[in-house]
Amino acid sequence: MKTHKLITVIFLTICFLPGIFSQQNAPPKLVAGIPVNYDEALVGSYTLPELLVTLNGKKVRNTKMWYNVRRPEIVRMFEELEYGKTPGRPADMSFNVFDKGTPALDGKAIRKQVTVYFTGDTSKYKMDILIYLPAGASGPVPLFLNLGFMPNNTITDDPGIKPGYMWSRDGKRIPAKAGSFGRMNVDLFLSNGIGFASINYADIEPDFADGYKYGIRGYYLKPGQKYPADDEWGAIAAWSWGLSRAMDYFETDPQIDSKKVILFGVSRLGKTVLWTGARDTRFGMVIASCSGEGGAALSRREYGENIKHMTDSTRYFYQFCGNRRKFADDPSSCPIDAHMLVALVAPRPLLLQTGETDYWSDPKGEFLAAVASEPVWKLLGKKGLGTDVMPPAGKSILNDLGYYMHAGGHGAMPDDYQIFIKFIRKHFFGEKIE
Repeated sequence: MKTHKLITVIFLTICFLPGIFSQQNAPPKLVAGIPVNYDEALVGSYTLPELLVTLNGKKVRNTKMWYNVRRPEIVRMFEELEYGKTPGRPADMSFNVFDKGTPALDGKAIRKQVTVYFTGDTSKYKMDILIYLPAGASGPVPLFLNLGFMPNNTITDDPGIKPGYMWSRDGKRIPAKAGSFGRMNVDLFLSNGIGFASINYADIEPDFADGYKYGIRGYYLKPGQKYPADDEWGAIAAWSWGLSRAMDYFETDPQIDSKKVILFGVSRLGKTVLWTGARDTRFGMVIASCSGEGGAALSRREYGENIKHMTDSTRYFYQFCGNRRKFADDPSSCPIDAHMLVALVAPRPLLLQTGETDYWSDPKGEFLAAVASEPVWKLLGKKGLGTDVMPPAGKSILNDLGYYMHAGGHGAMPDDYQIFIKFIRKHFFGEKIE
């Protein structure tokens, strides 16, 4: 087997093995030696932390108190206890727009490509952004930003895309060739007046335990520091930080409506875009696919993947800050849960997309988190789900806070993108869609 094929197989296994588990007829009772519950009768009772009560016990009665007191409190807790604190915009960051607007995709698009240099050293710590804008657009357009698992040159058939790389676990960069995985229907967005952009998350930091040595977190280590401190950023926060650096560029591009950038990611990248939308309010919409534990699913529910699975030393501990491990044995001891994360995106539109048989990611737990977040959406004059009855697969709720579950497992299916388009056109184009 050729090296690039071997790396792809390893990569897909790392990213989507949970989805394979979730669709078996008899899911395993143990993962990495840790018990997994798939029985609703064994979930037990739990009490969620108060959304609209401040740390000093005061009730949040108006939007001013939410924005000035309670919201900042919740953001800080997620930074300190789950994802980790991140640095701000680098002073010496720069953009190289090396493809300034080339006709592409049979004349349907104008292609732009940008390298974001995170530091003054342009040989390291950088990411590429691939952008397609509808040809003939009369003004700035909304932009669907895909945070992807694969390099940009795997997204679509376009020989003009700069070749990208994947990472091996020993820190070697390996050229990636286009295949079926990572492909996106770019035409769907262009035909609806929406631009499309993509970033390979591994440009920001490789997705394995030692990835920080080659990624942006390594650059920010203090002298003598071997690993980020327990309250400092994990890999999800690093990928999220990179998305904010992309927004720094979008704000400079007159062809992009930077107030209507839609964040999209699947699985661990669903977690990433949800956290990004929560902490960086410049993003106008979030579509989080199968974000599960560490994303939109309630940790206290103890269904499917749990905090212990996520923070186990043989699994995904590096994606979170070290403090997250403190709650592995008792999620109810944590002062935050996913309903608070969902609420932080308000009042901007948020769509949670799940899969009916993706038990590992707990689609019901995501729905219940959305239900529990509704008081904040109402406080801010927006419409939450409007129901506490979980809709069946195939039926969408497309309010300011939306929920959609397809019949199937982990990830986003081709038909799901039609739902995404409806959600975007309803909230960004004012179309009446129920």
